[in-house]
Amino acid sequence: MRADPTYFNTVVLSLNNAMKNSNDLAAELSSGLRVGQLSDDPAAATQSLRLDGQISAIDTYVQTASSVSSRLQMMDSTLGEVVSQVTSAISLAVGAANGTLNGANLQTIAQQVAAIRDNVLALANTSYQGSYLFSGSKGDTAPFTLDTTSTPAVAAYNGDSNVQTIVTPGGQKIQTSLPGSTVFGSGSTSMLGVLNQLVADLTSGAPTAIISADSSALTNALGNLSTQRSFLNSSLSTVESTSTYAQTQEAQIKVQQGQMVSSDPAKVATDLKANQTQYQALLSVITTLQQDDLFRHLQ
Repeated sequence: MRADPTYFNTVVLSLNNAMKNSNDLAAELSSGLRVGQLSDDPAAATQSLRLDGQISAIDTYVQTASSVSSRLQMMDSTLGEVVSQVTSAISLAVGAANGTLNGANLQTIAQQVAAIRDNVLALANTSYQGSYLFSGSKGDTAPFTLDTTSTPAVAAYNGDSNVQTIVTPGGQKIQTSLPGSTVFGSGSTSMLGVLNQLVADLTSGAPTAIISADSSALTNALGNLSTQRSFLNSSLSTVESTSTYAQTQEAQIKVQQGQMVSSDPAKVATDLKANQTQYQALLSVITTLQQDDLFRHLQ
């Protein structure tokens, strides 16, 4: 009696399914992933794609924060040098206002203050990676120019009042720049304006009261710069802390994603072994059926 064709076909179908399952389990064991494509688990695959988006956004922020931090550090370093230069100018002004110096002495101090003024101008026009630090959003424009054809010389601000910001993955907006007009001031009371006036007054041998007033105005300008520097330092601290927090979040998201799509190697290995055993058993059944049919045919 021949084997029931329906039964034989059912066994063959089971054999093919067992082979496919073995291949799938072997691939899962090799890759370590339970979900390799949408059809494996549509819900988990969709959630994994959403987490990929979050990871990508965090990576972008961390890279941006790194660049912004370097820029802010350059701004702080620059302003630190300005503080040093202006502090020296104030010291010179205080010495010039003591009433004991002659005209020649004042001329010498005027030259020293002029050199400091030029250094401060150069620092105010510092650029970083091809963009001026203190020109607002006009990064390709030198923020300050100096006209020495008049007395006192006149410093002009050529930037704008716009500020730059970055937004954290959580939506927090952080200001990452200050225009030069805010940091150095503008007009005759600006840091460069006061230095220009001090140079003119020293050169002309102005009374000590006027030089003393210049010294006080320069101290006020320095105080404003120090306040703005503190603001930028606060921004730097916030950028760095939010970047660190974002990286911690990213690590947690990756763990969550891994748990969602990763396989259990021990379980997969056990399932693969059981499936291979089933495959061998079905193969044996088919071989037996085929041999029986051949034997009966020969009879």
